[in-house]
Amino acid sequence: MATIRDINRQIVLNYVREREPISRATIAKETALQRSTVSAIVDSLQNEGLIEEVGAGESTGGRRPTLLKLRTAGAIAIGVSVTPSQVKIATCDLAGRILRKHEFPIDPNSDVTLQQIIDSINHFRTHDGAAIESVGVSLPGLIDPSTGTAIYVPYFHWRDLPVAKIISAATSLPVTIDNDANAMALAELWFGRPEATDARDFIVILVAEGVGTGIIIDGQVYRGERGAAGEFGHMIVGTDAPVACSCGNYDCWEAFSSERAAVARYNRLTNAGGDGPNVDFAGLIDRALADEAEAKQVLAENARYLGIGISNLVVGFSPEVVIVGGQIARAWSMIEEALGETIERSVRRGLPSARILASTLDREPTLMGALSLVLASKFAAAFAA
Repeated sequence: MATIRDINRQIVLNYVREREPISRATIAKETALQRSTVSAIVDSLQNEGLIEEVGAGESTGGRRPTLLKLRTAGAIAIGVSVTPSQVKIATCDLAGRILRKHEFPIDPNSDVTLQQIIDSINHFRTHDGAAIESVGVSLPGLIDPSTGTAIYVPYFHWRDLPVAKIISAATSLPVTIDNDANAMALAELWFGRPEATDARDFIVILVAEGVGTGIIIDGQVYRGERGAAGEFGHMIVGTDAPVACSCGNYDCWEAFSSERAAVARYNRLTNAGGDGPNVDFAGLIDRALADEAEAKQVLAENARYLGIGISNLVVGFSPEVVIVGGQIARAWSMIEEALGETIERSVRRGLPSARILASTLDREPTLMGALSLVLASKFAAAFAA
């Protein structure tokens, strides 16, 4: 059970994070905490190396106040993003800025991939010192964060794999794991656009090789029993999809709306899968941005199916915001209208809709999610845990 001291500590730390540079007096005024309480907490946070003084602010008639900011002198966390095609590993500072990054192709053999991850983590620790406190890992599958177990990762057929235990034993660091979409939702909550960080209820749609959803309810990730919530990529939205879902079916939302679905449509439309060169999703977006008609047509079709699934989530959850992330966010100007039209037609008149927005986590949403699994433990309000 969190104590009042713990709660006040998190309040002060988050005020510094969100409003830096900020003075002790301003924190006390805006939080209604006693000046002596704020000063004691600030002293403690300074001793822990979490915040630092950065000079004097403007005077309002008396002595100039001393300003505070997060201390971002070095790496504090390691994030590991496992995707169906590659692994990205990075260190970051307390503000979530990526400092060092490494990536390599995925090996379906779990022993090989986990050893490569362990070697990379140990390499980072050698260069970044003992300040690194913990590791966060995002995985594309059914994950139980409470036990650190990958229950099932369909792309590699990993089952009941104790990922956190294996990495922690080899690195002597605490390890937190979660589903990639849940991790991305956490990153949106802490480091995303203001519409997400200010919202209490929102849904993240991660469009990648599959389609994942992360659900934030009352400012917390909703994971359900054994982390199984949010598997909406497998809801039925049609028949005869252009590709098989990761579960093997051809009627799932993922089979119609994923990057793989878009590439399959494009190859079929242009015969690139026959005599022409194959195009990956990044290349497809590049062609659409260059005003190629076939690429734009394919993205519009993907957007229509994305809209069908999103409208179902809007009707079922009534979130304030829905955020779409992944490479597709680069093509937002070309898919926003098609998304909006489908959702507007599907959500019944009189029911509240939601703002549909592109993620601002650039091209690293799951990596930022993995890092957020560590950083959120620093900033999450104690009373919400």
